Parts: sequence; C-alpha cells; structure tokens
Amino acid sequence: MRIGVFFGGPSREREISFAGGKTAFEYLDKSLFEPVPVFVDSFGRFIKLEHSLMYSKEIRDFYPAKSNQTDNFKTYIESFPHLAKEPVSQEIGLLLSPDQFKDHFEFAFLAMHGPDCEDGAIQGLLEWFKIPYSGPGLMGSAVGIDKILQNEMIALVNNQQKKSWTLRYDQWIPREYSILFTVLKKHLGLPLVIKAPHQGSSIGVAIVKEDSLDAFVSAINQCFFQVELESKTWKALDAAGKRAYVQRIANLDEGIGFPVVVNGDKIVYHPADLLEQLNNMFVVQDDIIVLSSSNAEDQVLLEEFIEGQEFSCGCIQFDNGKPLALPPSEVIKMVDVFDFNAKYKPGASRKRIPVDTTLEKNQEIQKVIAEVFQQLGITVCVRIDGFLTPEGTILLHDPNTIPGMSPTSFIFKQMAEIGLSVTQALTYFIRQSIRERIRLGKDTWNLRHLLEGLDAEITVAKNIVKPVKGILFDASDEHYALARQAYGKLNAEGVYKPIPVFHGTDGKYYQLPNPFMFKEYIVDVEGLISQGRHPLLIETARKAKLITDFFAGEIDDQIHVFDNTESIELIKDWFVIKID
Repeated sequence: MRIGVFFGGPSREREISFAGGKTAFEYLDKSLFEPVPVFVDSFGRFIKLEHSLMYSKEIRDFYPAKSNQTDNFKTYIESFPHLAKEPVSQEIGLLLSPDQFKDHFEFAFLAMHGPDCEDGAIQGLLEWFKIPYSGPGLMGSAVGIDKILQNEMIALVNNQQKKSWTLRYDQWIPREYSILFTVLKKHLGLPLVIKAPHQGSSIGVAIVKEDSLDAFVSAINQCFFQVELESKTWKALDAAGKRAYVQRIANLDEGIGFPVVVNGDKIVYHPADLLEQLNNMFVVQDDIIVLSSSNAEDQVLLEEFIEGQEFSCGCIQFDNGKPLALPPSEVIKMVDVFDFNAKYKPGASRKRIPVDTTLEKNQEIQKVIAEVFQQLGITVCVRIDGFLTPEGTILLHDPNTIPGMSPTSFIFKQMAEIGLSVTQALTYFIRQSIRERIRLGKDTWNLRHLLEGLDAEITVAKNIVKPVKGILFDASDEHYALARQAYGKLNAEGVYKPIPVFHGTDGKYYQLPNPFMFKEYIVDVEGLISQGRHPLLIETARKAKLITDFFAGEIDDQIHVFDNTESIELIKDWFVIKID
C-alpha cells in the first residue's frame, strides 16, 4: 500500500512535523508499505517531495529554493508571497492537487501539528476526496486543538477542578495591565501559567513566577504572538544586533513568525523589510511599536500553577473501538519553564515509565485517561498530559490527537512497553485508522476491502520466519543510541529479525526484549536488568495482548542471560552488527 506521509503545513510546529514525517518515512514497514513524502507548504500546497530532501536538517534548508533566499536571512516561504502563484521547482518535487491524491497513494499518514493540521481542516479535505487518513476524525480533532474547550469538556467527564481564566485580545488594554494583573493574582495566584489555546509542542507557553508587571505583560504578549518594541531598546542595538532581532522574529521556535503586522496596520513579509521599516519608524517616533503575527491568537488561556508530578499518557484502541490506556510516563524537568526549547533540546527533561507513585495511582491515571479518550470522541490514538498533585489528585490537560512522532517520543516509548516496535506501532496507526474511517459510513465498502487486504498482508508478514540479525553493544550511551538506530532500521526493512544483545559491565551478555530499546540512557537499561519490570507494565502488556498478537505475534518479553563460554560463542554467530 502506498502511504502519503503528510508533513509541514502552515503552523508554527512545522519543524516538529518534519521530524515526525521523517520517522514515518524511515520506519514504515517496507514489506507492507511504500512511503510517499508529501510536503505541505505554508500556502497550503501539496508537493510530492524528492526523497533526498527528507534528509535535510530543517525545512528552510530546501524550501524555498536557495535562489529565492536574499539578504542572508533564514526565512520560510511565506516571506515571499509572490511564490504562491509560481510553479514548484522540479528539484523540490511534484505539485499535487487533492483530486490527484489517489493517483499517488491510497492512505494519508498525518504527521502534521497545529492549526489547519490537526484541527479537522486537513482531515475534512481528505474525507471529501475519499482518502483515508491516520488519527482521530473531525470531532476528536476539533476538540483536540482548543485548550479552552478541552478544559471544559474534561471537567464534564471527570469533574476535575482547575482554576482558569480566558483573556480576549480586546480586553488586553495597555492602561489596564496593572489592574488585570492584580485581579488575576487574586483569582489564580502566582505562579501564573499562560497558554496560546491553539498551539502545541509547548509553543506559546509562559509562566509568570514573580510578582512582576513587566514579566506578566511580556508573557501575555508572547502568547498573543506579539511584541511591544520600545524605541530605546531598538536604538541601543548595533547593526548586527538589529539583524539578529528581526531574524529571531522569523524563527518559529523563539519568534512570532512572518508575515508581521506592524501596529495593527501594515503587513511586512520579510526580515529585511521589517529591518528597514523599524529603522524608518523610530526616526520619526519615539514610542512603542507593536509587532504581531498575522496568525496571532485572539484569546489566551490563564491557569493556576499546579504543583505535582507531571505525566503524559497515551491511549489507543482495540479493534472494537474500546480504549486501552498505555503506561503513563513521568516528565522530570531539568529546567524551570518547559517551553518549546526545553521540550526538544537534549538534557532539558527525562522520562520515567510509569509515574513514581503506587500501582493503584498509576491504574487510576490510566482509568481517567481512557474515560476522557472515549467521552471526547477521540479515536485511534491520543496523548494526554496531566499532573498528580501531592494530595493524590489527578488533573488532565492538553489532549494531543497527533502526538509528536520522533522515534523517542512518548507514544512510541509507551507502545514499546506493550511489545510494539516503532515500525509495528506505525502499522497499528494505519490499520486502526482505516477501521475508524469505516465507522464514519463514508466509502464504506472500498475501505472494508482495503482493510481486508491489509490485514491479510500483516498476517502473512508476521508469520514469515525471518533470519536473525544480532546487534551487539556495550555499556555506553553512545553505543546504546547507535544500537537503537540499527534496531529501528532493521525492523523497518522487514527482512531480518533484530536481536539486541547488551554486553554489561559485569561481563555477561543480555538478550533484551523490545521495551529495553526505548530507554534514554544505558543506566536505565542496567536498572531494568537488575530490578525487573514494574507490575503496571506487565499488567498493561497483558491487557494489550490482542493488539500485540496481531501486529507482532508471540512476544518474548524475557531477558536471556549468556554467561558461559559455550553460550557466548553461540550467540556471537548472530552478530552481523557490532556497535563499537
């Protein structure tokens, strides 16, 4: 089956989407699927991308073409609005219209995030053109993009009490900043958590910890995606500093992005033009200039700060639509504010499965996650974040209907605990998504035939006895990371059965089951070897047996120890790949 892997889009999360698209492109089971990369640009055009460009570091490295880049600024294509009507270079790929999709793929795998990408917009387009797609349908997607609506609906399901306030843009009046801050401190207390309600990947998230009006104003503006630039600040910068400032505006992980609206009036598309505009305006005025994203939020969500253990918990489905909550992961933050950079930069956080609490409390987290999944009309897959307070209260927020999909993302780590590799998890997403599209009653029999054919292929592929390819690595984080990459690649190729073998510091060789290849550091692997698996992980894997049996077959979840000369010589015959 040809799988159109959709990534990019107009949202601020497009680079995270690119990372997810790479995962699907590289890790889809090549014995079942042919990945077809489909890059969605900021103008909403669909481009069947040249495969070599999937290995670019970021979207701006290949699009727009370097011939269009000027003034040495790094920009996205929306900085060149005239290109929206020009043909796409053949070196980039082939421009597709939606009515041509069926000529190139049978299924759309959505690795897209944010507005227009996981809010039902692209899902509705695909339904119109009878293309089955991955993830929840229209209703679940619409709920999943709106943090304000989510809070209200989650509270209806589990009766959770969490103080919040919605601030509209027309209420954000400069002369009343101090009054508003006083009211919010009284209502919500400090620290204040401020969120842009339609963003993900921790973009548009700020925390005001101290009783500082300046910090409050800056945080609110950040979540409205606007900047109040004072004349004295601009004039204090030298030429290089000014260029760096407008470049930061263009960077989606730290700026507001282009096009920029200046003082609610003039639209500026390019950093070079903004640089000229600011220089000219501050010559004739000595005031504050407001720079706002053309896709600014119209309201922001303010919440009380929750003390407690932060967790993230995925939920998937059985074939009959019933939910299965995966083991929750605890997020251990190494920084004060878990914003975009903290979330995606190495060393900013660690993950622990399950949450460091009682078995009963972990089971309770799973129970409320499954209830919210079902009652909010979400299907196929979701990742829901939350807090476990010191009093034992569970508070949920931010359902993600298209979770981040790098190979080390929460959802893959949690699905590994029930026995699925990244490749098998991706197959699950595709298969279960087709099943859920059938429930919509659109193009029903064509989808039934598509599902029947895929099920037959999965069964055949699962039952083929594959030759073993061993992966031997020692007790270092570098070698463990390389072993994980090799393990994922071999699973995706579908030709060999990869067997990871860890050479421990005790001199013994350990044949490891699948979950051990999804940890962050080698010390985590060594800890599991000595301590054994948590009862919640064993219990959840048992509940998931119907799923894992279908997608992976019989799973060997035991550690096998080789500690004598004869057995070591035997397993060395496997070692086609040795990490050193």
